[in-house]
Amino acid sequence: NAYLKKSIQDDPDIKRMMAGSTLRKVKSRSWKKQRHFRLLEDGLTIWYKSKWAGKGHSTFSVTEVEAVREGHQSEILLSTAEEFPADLCFTLVFHGRQGNLDLVAESLEEAQAWIQGVRKLIHKAETMDEQERLDQWVRDWFQKADKNKDGKMNFKEVKKLLKMMNVEMNEEHAYHLFKMADKSQSDSLEIEQFVHFYKILTQRNEVWKVFQDYSGDGEKLMLEELENFLRTEQQEEEQSTQHAKQLIESYEPSETGKQGAMSLEGFQMYLCSQDGSIFKPGLLELYQDMSQPLSHYFISSSHNTYLLEDQLRGQSSLEAYIQALKRGCRCVEVDCWDGSDGEPVVYHGHTLTSKILFKDVISTIKEYGFRASDFPIIVSLENHCGLEQQTLMAQHLTQILGDLLQTSTLDGQVPQQLPSPQELKGKILLKAKKIGGLEKCVDETLTDEVSDEEEMANGDEESPTEEPQAEKKNKVDGWVFLSFFLPSLQKSKLSRELSDLVVYCKSVHFHGFEHAHCHAKCYEMSSFSESKAKKLGKEAGTEFVQYNTRQLSRTYPSGLRTDSSNYNPQDMWNVGCQIVALNFQTAGLEMDLNDGLFKQNGGCGYILKPDFMRDGNTHFCPEKPEERRDYKPRRLSIQVISGQQLPKVNQKEGSIVDPLVRVEIYGVPQDQAKDETSHINNNGFNPVWNATLNFVIHTPELALVRFVVEDYDKASRNDFIGQFTLPFTCIQPGYRHIHLLSKDGMAIPPSSLFVNISISDYE
Repeated sequence: NAYLKKSIQDDPDIKRMMAGSTLRKVKSRSWKKQRHFRLLEDGLTIWYKSKWAGKGHSTFSVTEVEAVREGHQSEILLSTAEEFPADLCFTLVFHGRQGNLDLVAESLEEAQAWIQGVRKLIHKAETMDEQERLDQWVRDWFQKADKNKDGKMNFKEVKKLLKMMNVEMNEEHAYHLFKMADKSQSDSLEIEQFVHFYKILTQRNEVWKVFQDYSGDGEKLMLEELENFLRTEQQEEEQSTQHAKQLIESYEPSETGKQGAMSLEGFQMYLCSQDGSIFKPGLLELYQDMSQPLSHYFISSSHNTYLLEDQLRGQSSLEAYIQALKRGCRCVEVDCWDGSDGEPVVYHGHTLTSKILFKDVISTIKEYGFRASDFPIIVSLENHCGLEQQTLMAQHLTQILGDLLQTSTLDGQVPQQLPSPQELKGKILLKAKKIGGLEKCVDETLTDEVSDEEEMANGDEESPTEEPQAEKKNKVDGWVFLSFFLPSLQKSKLSRELSDLVVYCKSVHFHGFEHAHCHAKCYEMSSFSESKAKKLGKEAGTEFVQYNTRQLSRTYPSGLRTDSSNYNPQDMWNVGCQIVALNFQTAGLEMDLNDGLFKQNGGCGYILKPDFMRDGNTHFCPEKPEERRDYKPRRLSIQVISGQQLPKVNQKEGSIVDPLVRVEIYGVPQDQAKDETSHINNNGFNPVWNATLNFVIHTPELALVRFVVEDYDKASRNDFIGQFTLPFTCIQPGYRHIHLLSKDGMAIPPSSLFVNISISDYE
């Protein structure tokens, strides 16, 4: 197998993995069972089963594993630490939202072989180039379909394989291709012949046509022909000569071709690569000015970060923080309550969600906070604790975080504007209530009965009541009087130690834009429920945009979303809200938009707002984009040409998808639009649509474009196949491939769409 190059195959760790080991799989303190694990011959698939389960077994691919943690590095292994020594324990962490696999080996050597072996295989998988990846993909299919494992496939097996691969093909045509590949005329294909069969099968007519349009002899593209293609079709004006040379260097497989020409194979490789992708490669890097005030950026933000599932019974987990931070999240939420043994705990109050320790959450943020990004983290504190445990929280924050916690202004002066992400690199900011301001220190304890979210939710019918009635003196007559007698009400005082840790993110009640304009400080910030923020955006869009040039605002999902569903973040970004908190644990459209916006700029979690949202005197209103001073609408035309190797939705034998493509635009209200192609019957392998969809974009700087592929079903809702979302400003025009992502936001190679995009001024 090409994947397992000699060096890897001879590796003692890999050999040991292939021989197989008995490892204990641990799911909880009471569930820990032995399973037999081994690495299959393809060097990619890890197979495991219980000794008792007849034929039943499970598998996963090394490509799904993101990292291996050694020792007691998960909540589950920590909870069983006394039973299993750290040097026998390890955790496989998967990409996306898939849960970890906690394992315990029988000996130190066994543990090390698996830890090092899996790490080597991950490294190998990450360093494969496009061609190796594709060859590997084809070989995997061969292994799956070669039922009797004789290394050969007859025509019947090939027909079965085509079904598995989502191809519906007329039998004569399939047999004709089979014969062409069967060079030895043995009525069967060996693996290399099968790779050839696959190549004929996937010859892409639509790419060949584009190639023919620019190739003089129909065999190759000379340097100047490729240059002409880049200028005319790909709209690359500058340095097209230089770029054409680079592309031939990078993608032309034949040595002779490298002498200044590109073959059809090289051309197809280029179009399927990062250079040929719809996302401008330069904008994937950190490219924005990071020295402006924090209020000038959109900030990737999570709501109820501690939850892995729903808001009523879900599990609170440190892994949820790790997953959010891994995705580039820069604002996490911590809901704190008095713990029964004196240690503050984090969970969704008054529900059945499980509890975790506040100090463990802070340690986790310290350890994982700066792996995906160096820019500051905001810890949004929902504080429901009494004075004693608040003081303990302050101690944990200072002791665990040390210098990482920003506890004073950068220059010792009272700020007139917020500092920049650049100035706060590697720092953690606390967002919470504060006694007094930065101007003067008042020595008093502040009595304030409600926490931020609930305070903002006053009068907001969407939020169910969250604290016990006795603590709501502002809601029910008579409680004011009673509060003198009920000791539990003293809970709501604020600890001086905790208050002193708040610098740039002081939580305050919102008293309207007029009040903020006259009195508010740049370091004061408010939280708005989704309905409140939407209402303000509709009624006073321009004022909201102006307010957000100077102060931070945070929006959060309605309290009725107990299933952890999300609201559309676009409405909040349209008025310049920076901290638009979403339930990161819930996959779907809203997280696709969040991932799409924050994919650019190095995935650092901060995106500079457009200039008309950073000027305090701006007149921009999302409801009336045409009134903007430099209003320049754009026309977006997308020719959806074809799809490649779409994944099956239904694993049932013989079911093949009927795909359609929908393009959705998200942006200011006038830009919200969608349009779709018709569906193609029974072809997920290489469907061709050749349909053109047209849109007008009034505020291009705020627009996101989402491509969705669905399996058409006339009787019920279409099934989701894959999607890709990106900012309009990051689109490369021309002939491009869109590499689809799963519902979870993970790559599903080699599934893609081939499109031709043109962008022009709308006259």
